[in-house]
Amino acid sequence: MEGSEQNPTSFFDESGVEKEIIKVGDGVPFGLMRVSNSDVGIGGAYGTWGESYDNQAIPGFLEQRLGQPLPEGEKLNLSELGFRSRHHVSLLSKEQNLEVEVEVGSRLLQEAAQACGWKPPEVEAVLIGMSAPISEDYMDRITDAAGIPTDALKVVVHKACDGSVSSLHLALNPELPENKGLSRNIAEFLRGKKVLVGGIEGLSRFMNKTRDTNALQLFGNAAGIIGVIPGLTMKFLAGKSREAYDDEGVLQVQMNYPHSVLKAEEGTNVEVTQMNGNHIRIAGLMPSPEDGSSIVMAGPMGMVKLFVRTGVQVVREAYRAYQEKLVQLGETGKTLAVAVVHHANYKINKLKEKHLQNEGIVLPMPWLVSEFGNVSAASNMIAFLRQLPSLKPGDHILIDGFGAGTYYDVLAVELGR
Repeated sequence: MEGSEQNPTSFFDESGVEKEIIKVGDGVPFGLMRVSNSDVGIGGAYGTWGESYDNQAIPGFLEQRLGQPLPEGEKLNLSELGFRSRHHVSLLSKEQNLEVEVEVGSRLLQEAAQACGWKPPEVEAVLIGMSAPISEDYMDRITDAAGIPTDALKVVVHKACDGSVSSLHLALNPELPENKGLSRNIAEFLRGKKVLVGGIEGLSRFMNKTRDTNALQLFGNAAGIIGVIPGLTMKFLAGKSREAYDDEGVLQVQMNYPHSVLKAEEGTNVEVTQMNGNHIRIAGLMPSPEDGSSIVMAGPMGMVKLFVRTGVQVVREAYRAYQEKLVQLGETGKTLAVAVVHHANYKINKLKEKHLQNEGIVLPMPWLVSEFGNVSAASNMIAFLRQLPSLKPGDHILIDGFGAGTYYDVLAVELGR
């Protein structure tokens, strides 16, 4: 398994990672990697910030955060769950965290544009998934700092771990309900334009407000952003989205973003707000902790029960829609090159893979994000970028996102100029 202890190297020590110290507080380590594939015309960048804690160091980190040792019975087998390290910042003020995360976000936008051969002023839209934004104007701050035009379309998506895949789906599929409800269909508007899509997750800062030992062991900081030209370098083939509200509150997440907090008995729990002509917020309702903490989650088996059953159903529906699309295209012999799946934990992905195989759906689902922990909306983009160098024009790939709430987005796309 790629997520085992076979290679305990920190991300910061991997070949090709550009490292620096962000001069805030005592200094915050920051590393990033640029990835390009000129054959398919797609590039991007991913990275992380904060100190790197491997599985052996995590109990000490928790003791520091909680002020007491981690009980033996609460220690997770993190290697078995596919993770060998994750990144956390020291306790900083809100102003310091904002400075760090603006620096990280703006740099990743600039680097992703550069990986595509674009200059920031050429970028025409930015769509970012964020589980826990540090400020309501975070998107404006990072795009301004990156040199992206003020009139570029800016979309923030708050659907937990599904945020980046939901953003990509929104950019490519004009039939999505969110697109249908807008005065300007985003997917139709973005066709042929230079677009940055990704996930930026300062989860270490968010975890400061929880004592949930499962969350503190699993989650960490990371970001991943890709550059695509919808309809040209990435073409939508088929996709499905689904909401299945977590009535039992198996995974409770504080919504530090605007939402009416009214659960819809019928229809959607996703609120779409057009804040001005070029800035849109898409916010999903979450079961929230009653004690005001940032996150309360069941153990790993609880997460399996929450995500696997519905997750398999949505992948099955998207796969069937993809097969129907192949018939329309006259390409019935075509197969998916790879499936890029959210890395919640290794057991969830392996169980989904097993259930799909039992139904005759065989998808290569490599585990690729072991050095970061669960990094929510950033994980799909990092996993995609790690596959990108081996992909070819005309390849079809499946992208599977799912997150708290619960929200699911699965889409099949074709790559190439």
